Amino acid sequence: MAAVARGARANVIVDGFGSRRLLGGLRDALAAGGVRLLEFRPDIYPWNFGRRRLRRMHRKLAVIDGRVAFVGGINVIDDMHTPGHTPPRFDYAVLVEGPVLRAIHEQAEHLWNVVAWANLRQDWTVTRRAVPVARPVGFQRAAFVVRDNFRHRSDIEDAYLEAIERAEEEIVIANAYFFPGRRFRRALTQAAGRGVRVVLLLQGRVEYVLLHYASRALYGALLEDGVEIQEYRRSFLHAKVAVVDGEWATVGSSNIDPFSLLLGREANLVVSDRRFAQELRESLYRAMEQGAEAVEPQRWHRQPLLRRIKIWIAYGVARFLIGVFGYGRLH
Repeated sequence: MAAVARGARANVIVDGFGSRRLLGGLRDALAAGGVRLLEFRPDIYPWNFGRRRLRRMHRKLAVIDGRVAFVGGINVIDDMHTPGHTPPRFDYAVLVEGPVLRAIHEQAEHLWNVVAWANLRQDWTVTRRAVPVARPVGFQRAAFVVRDNFRHRSDIEDAYLEAIERAEEEIVIANAYFFPGRRFRRALTQAAGRGVRVVLLLQGRVEYVLLHYASRALYGALLEDGVEIQEYRRSFLHAKVAVVDGEWATVGSSNIDPFSLLLGREANLVVSDRRFAQELRESLYRAMEQGAEAVEPQRWHRQPLLRRIKIWIAYGVARFLIGVFGYGRLH
């Protein structure tokens, strides 16, 4: 609202499901301050079980004056006042300048215009007001990668798989909601089989019960094939990042689960730069030392029967739901 008062134009898109409880008073307050607010797929019907219901807008992007952008996994949320949670969440975003701004700006503008038409606000569609500042400002090589339900259905997963398949020394992945398909799991275990160290930093706290227990059905096979698993318990893990061979890295919004890889609109930045990758790698290992606990293969296979039953029931339900929405055959 302060930016609008200075003469700037402020456009905000929120997901109709993720922000549905907040939009009443917030919408009115922003409108009064001149901020234009749009909802992505605002109609949530409890009796609608089609796959369209789960096609959400999960990107976390901001572009300011075509000069700077932010890409990552961080929601705009008051992290200090979330019930049942030890703040803050563990998450990442990157500040972006340079030629890759052009692609980020185009995607942000395109999504805004699509949602404006879908909400019958054609008068809110925008044309480029600020030309992206695309001159080089550093030496890193970077690409902006998105997932949507049209031309970029598997771009983010393909970027991960290409990096994993080329790995020679180490793969470190931190992911909040980890429930990959067979292709992704096979790539990880094959990497471990050829001597690559594979480390997964995953959510240790229970946030979404079904996914929490279902994902643990994958632990046994991964551990047996030499994949290391660390569970982050210090606070809620919300990161979606990875480092491969200390040179390739990604930071973004995409989890490694069916919702992100098969349904949601996601956005990641992929960076090829040893200094950037090493800084991210050091941050991840520091988080493991300070707030994570290693999953030991022997202890994992000696779990109480009741816990194993919960895991396999959750796994069965999750697989059933994926099949209901039509994606089980492909992944």
